Amino acid sequence: MAAEPVYKQGWSPDDIAWEKFDRAKAEPWLVDAIKSAALVEYNAPDYVGYLKRVFPDPSFHPVIEQWGREESQHGLVLGRWAEMADPSFKLEEAFARFRAGYRPAHFDSSDETSVRGSKRGEMIARCVIESGTSSYYTAIKEATAEPVLQEIAGRIAADEYRHYKLFYETLQTQGEADLSFWKKIVIAVGRAAESDDDEIAFSRYCATVAASDVTTRPYSRAACMRAVSAATLRVYRRRHIEKLTRMIAKAVGADPQSRMVRLAGAALWRMLRVRAGLLGATTGAA
Repeated sequence: MAAEPVYKQGWSPDDIAWEKFDRAKAEPWLVDAIKSAALVEYNAPDYVGYLKRVFPDPSFHPVIEQWGREESQHGLVLGRWAEMADPSFKLEEAFARFRAGYRPAHFDSSDETSVRGSKRGEMIARCVIESGTSSYYTAIKEATAEPVLQEIAGRIAADEYRHYKLFYETLQTQGEADLSFWKKIVIAVGRAAESDDDEIAFSRYCATVAASDVTTRPYSRAACMRAVSAATLRVYRRRHIEKLTRMIAKAVGADPQSRMVRLAGAALWRMLRVRAGLLGATTGAA
């Protein structure tokens, strides 16, 4: 068995072997999923501004800015791959529509308080997101046969895992009083539930519906979320869900190896299997 490549921090788009791209192996359903992911990742600058308000310490700002640059780069390379797979897709055009239509209030607010209620709450929420993205891109890497997407997804998954560690370590250094275990659970579950919000659904719409077709194909959050969920469930395997659950458990202060966490992972996997069946998606058991 060939050794898995180790992707280190500090890579650039020029490091990717774009010449190995094989359009025949770029499955249309996965191309659409990548288009949507590109828009969300590319939107990092708005999150950078928000996090710098919540964490006003100037010494932490370069760390946030570096995180934002890496996230934006993820969007850039995913968008470039999607443009190769589907020449009708234009990252900058789709992103302009997405950014114009998706504008949460806290992006433009001057409030220095996290929407999670505290700096600790904000870092728990960030850990939840990085847990999800790390597992998602790992799943994509293993689901696709297209060699360039395999490399891109592997690089992004490694970055997202490093981002998780960054936010987890930041969580531990906050001078605020610790949150109760159940408050942490509420924040984590609440942020995970927001994966069904307009950011994900509207990114799917802007990524897959041309500007010229918006009159005949108006935005439907429910329909877009069904498409997003079907694609996501198609790539996930049980090991990805178990890893995601352990990472979130660590962020809320639970023992990742505990029986409770194993049961939670198993329950989440069963729920996703049921959802996949309802949507007609395919999930493996490995």
